[in-house]
Amino acid sequence: MLEALLAIVGLAVGFGANTVVTRKRIGSAQDQATKEVAKAKKEAEKIIAEGREEANRLADEGRKEEQSRRRELKDLENRLVQREESLDHKLDELDKRTERLRKSEDEVEGLKNEIRDIRVKQQEKLEKIAKLSKADAAEKLMQMTERDIKNDLTGLVSKLQNEAREDAEDQAGLIIATAMERMASEVTAERTITSMKLEDEEMKGRIIGKEGRNIQALQRATGVDIMVDDTPGYIVLSSFDPVRREVAHQALEMLVKDGRIHPGRIEEVVEKAQKNVEKDVIRAGEDAAREVGVLGVPKEILHLLGELKYRTSYGQNVLKHSTEMAHLAGMIAEELGANVKTAKYAALVHDLGKALSHKMEGKHHHISGEMLRKYGAPEEVALAAEQHHDDVEATSVEALIVRVCDAISASRPGARNISAENFVERMKDLENIANGFNGIEKSYAISAGREVRVFVKPQSIDDLSAIKLARDIANKIESSMQYPGTIKVNVIRETRAIEFAK
Repeated sequence: MLEALLAIVGLAVGFGANTVVTRKRIGSAQDQATKEVAKAKKEAEKIIAEGREEANRLADEGRKEEQSRRRELKDLENRLVQREESLDHKLDELDKRTERLRKSEDEVEGLKNEIRDIRVKQQEKLEKIAKLSKADAAEKLMQMTERDIKNDLTGLVSKLQNEAREDAEDQAGLIIATAMERMASEVTAERTITSMKLEDEEMKGRIIGKEGRNIQALQRATGVDIMVDDTPGYIVLSSFDPVRREVAHQALEMLVKDGRIHPGRIEEVVEKAQKNVEKDVIRAGEDAAREVGVLGVPKEILHLLGELKYRTSYGQNVLKHSTEMAHLAGMIAEELGANVKTAKYAALVHDLGKALSHKMEGKHHHISGEMLRKYGAPEEVALAAEQHHDDVEATSVEALIVRVCDAISASRPGARNISAENFVERMKDLENIANGFNGIEKSYAISAGREVRVFVKPQSIDDLSAIKLARDIANKIESSMQYPGTIKVNVIRETRAIEFAK
């Protein structure tokens, strides 16, 4: 019984102690929670305060921005009002000006009517004085004019007929000259022979050889005529093929220098000279293309281009002429906005056919186009090169540029067989012929002698006389001068009225 009582008391004491501990724990948790709630309230109050401040700041900025926009809108409205007022003012001015113009038109129309009435009255008076109607006066004036210019018209028709006959003769001569140009130039001696100086006359005998065997072997190997007896101290090489002539020249130099001259040695030296000339030809073509800045040229075209080093046209070296043209074409194409590469390429190879014109039938520019197409040059280059003469219509700006550059390079003083002194003398002759007529104030030869500009005295020469004077000067030039192409005679009659305000 006692044990049970003690157990009950132990249970009661344990329960009470546990209750006390539990209550203490609950009280501590409540205190902690209270503190956390207080802390959260403070943070919430702080966040709310910051939010209020931010809201106030944004509200202030919004009000300021609204005020600024209202001011801008106000200014814009004021400017629109001012512009509207200005437009209204201008419209008013336009209305006033239109009204003034309408009044002026009415006045002008009235003046026109008055002038018409005056003209009618004057015409009636003139008809009474002349005893001719307007139609009769016009017919009589036409008869007088026809009679005055009848002789001039007859002369003009005769001149045109003569020019047509002369052009036909010139065309025939041009065809013959072109055929001759395939093998020779205007000055044949400059292109078809090469002179070689010898140190002594004994060398001529060694070159001729026993019974002429050496010289015959040399002529047979090179295809060049060798003349040893015409000029003392010199051997003359004659051939219309400049490459063959150069081969013979180099072969002879090597033979003379070596001293061993016999048929077997001649064949060996000629073969060596041919290889040297071939290298020179290739190098000349490559140097020319590199000089003008044209890249990617097929080697076959470069070879033909190099052969032009040994070709001349009217005494002008064709390769130098081509490189000069390429430089000119590049500058002109750049100024005109054309294709610079095509213009330079076509100008460089435009006379390619002259390297083959003595081997192939046809004109050299047609041969140029054919060879360029054959060896893979661009079609626009082939066309521009083929069209650099007037017998083929130019279909591109580059073709026209090549045509112009060809004329410039060929016609400049000193380019061909005409000296600068002769050029200046011809210019003076043109001016002297023009100045030899009555009523001439001054005259100038311009455009490299292709035009004569003549200023006449207006009190001495009237309009009809100026036309006759131009024809007379042209006839005098035709009869007294020799020149290529045509010369334009430009007669200018100018009247000036001068008065002084005092």
